[in-house]
Amino acid sequence: MGDRHEVLLSQAVRLREEGNAQARERLVDLADRHPQDAGIAYQAAWAHDTAGLEAEAVPFYERALRGTGLSPEDRHGAYLGLGSTYRVLGRYEESLATLRRALDEFPDDPALRTFLAMALYNVGEAREAVRSLLKVIVSTSEDAGVRRYRRAIGYYADNLDETQ
Repeated sequence: MGDRHEVLLSQAVRLREEGNAQARERLVDLADRHPQDAGIAYQAAWAHDTAGLEAEAVPFYERALRGTGLSPEDRHGAYLGLGSTYRVLGRYEESLATLRRALDEFPDDPALRTFLAMALYNVGEAREAVRSLLKVIVSTSEDAGVRRYRRAIGYYADNLDETQ
C-alpha cells in the first residue's frame, strides 16, 4: 500500500479511536478500494462493531482473517471481534468455531477463553463454560484469596462434580 493510503488509514483509525462516525465511512471506502488489505478490513470491522453494527462488521472480520499481513495483535483482535460478534448475533456455532480456531493460534489466551466460555454457555455447555472461566481466574487473578486457593480452584476446574 502506498504512503497516501497509509496516511488515509491512519487518519481513519484516529477518527475511530475518537468515536467519530466518519471513520466508518472512510474505512469502508478504503476497504472497497483495497479489498485484499487485511489491515483495512480489520479496522472497518472494528468501526462497525463499535458503532453497534455487528452484522455489518462480520464480512470485514472474515475478510481480515482470510487475508495476510495482520500483526499478531490485530489477528488476535480480529478473531476475538468476530467470535464475539457471532455470539451477539446468536450465531453460536460459528462463534465457537472461530474462538477455537483463535485458541489454536493463541493457546490459553484469557480473553479468548472468556469469550469462548460465554459462547459455551449459550449452547448449553455450562460445565465447560465454568471450567474455562475457572482456569482463566486461576491463571490471571492477583486476588490474594484466589492465589491462596489457586491449586484447589485449578483442580476443581477439571473435577466440578467431585464430592466426598
